[in-house]
Amino acid sequence: MPIALVTATAREMGGALSFMQDPPEVRPDREELFVLAGREIVPCVSGVGVINAALTLGRVLSLPGLVGVVNLGLAGAFDLRALPLGSLCVVRQEIWPEYGLLGPAGVDPRGLGLAQGDVAGFTVWDRLDLHPRQAVQRMDLGVSKFWPEAVSLTVSGVSGTPDRVAGLERDFKADVENMEGFALAYGCARAGVPFLELRAVSNRVGARPPEDWDADLALERLGMACAALFMNR
Repeated sequence: MPIALVTATAREMGGALSFMQDPPEVRPDREELFVLAGREIVPCVSGVGVINAALTLGRVLSLPGLVGVVNLGLAGAFDLRALPLGSLCVVRQEIWPEYGLLGPAGVDPRGLGLAQGDVAGFTVWDRLDLHPRQAVQRMDLGVSKFWPEAVSLTVSGVSGTPDRVAGLERDFKADVENMEGFALAYGCARAGVPFLELRAVSNRVGARPPEDWDADLALERLGMACAALFMNR
């Protein structure tokens, strides 16, 4: 009864499994099961973005006896004082800010009059509440009580200008920005499969200067997170 471990890139998967003495070789085009602390794990490198994430999840959801999906990855933080470089957070809500009718005031998720769907009796427009504590219990995972919960934006175009960052902060009050989370969360919710998303902060959203980045530290922290989830149950 496997748990799928999904990352967007091979580098993130390498970081997640870096705590293992002999980590398995993971190929982007193949999902091969291995055993970790008595648990069956299927590592999946999806590729970047919501389309690649959705395509990979479609394959994952067909796995016999799937227990749940864990998404580990890097993210940008809107406020490095609240979430410093290298910090870990558990996502409690995913938002897709690009869904809806784009007008002068921004994107109105209800502007088309078409919701994305219904999950457990709730209509999904541009956001989805996650339930990390329940997911941890259902998948029998370990989790640190010190990891804060965060609101995450899933974007197709990573924020690259101060105006874009300011607009997202104003409209959505999110903590981090990523590129795959909403697709994975929504797909799992529609299928009734437990989903947990953990992000390590690699940069400040919208920043290019080197001092606002530390991807190596964030990748190291992904390994710590993965070890805590599967080894500290």
